[in-house]
Order: sequence, then C-alpha cells, then structure tokens
Amino acid sequence: MELGEVVKYELRLYVAGKTAKSVTALTNLKKYCEEHLKGQYVIEVIDLLQQPQLAEGDQIFAVPTLVRKVPEPIRKIIGDLSNEEKVLVGLNIRPVKNI
Repeated sequence: MELGEVVKYELRLYVAGKTAKSVTALTNLKKYCEEHLKGQYVIEVIDLLQQPQLAEGDQIFAVPTLVRKVPEPIRKIIGDLSNEEKVLVGLNIRPVKNI
C-alpha cells in the first residue's frame, strides 16, 4: 500500500432475518463506519434465511457475524456489535490500547 492511499473496507454482515440482534448489529455497524470510515466502506448484508448457501463460503456458524473481506487478512466479529471498542479493534481500525 502506498503512503496516503485510501484503504477501502469491504464488510459483509451475515444475519438471519430481522431479529433484534441483527437490526442492532446493522445499526451499530453503519454508525461506526460513518464515524470512522466515511466514504471508505461498502457493507453487504446477507440474510441467511434467504441465502443459506452463502454461509459456507465464509464459514459462518453464528449470526449476526461481521466479516471484513478487505483489507486482508479476513476478520470476523460475532454478536450485535454493541461494544464499539471491540469492533474497531477487531476491524483493525483502532489499535489495541496499552494498559
């Protein structure tokens, strides 16, 4: 990657219908992306009730699950994404704080 090059994030959120956790996860994800990755992200939402075959490709065993496809390496975060710090660190947007 060149210095100053804008990193584009490709995020895939796997859900199973419009459950409370799925809606919360998508709301939280959109909020974090707008705050920290404005103009640098694409979110693809995959409803496994409609497309269950897509779970196999990313080895999804629980929902909601967020998969960061790009930039590599691929990272996964399971849950409703309510812990902002954990999500940002998990996506490698924010480094782990030193204690």
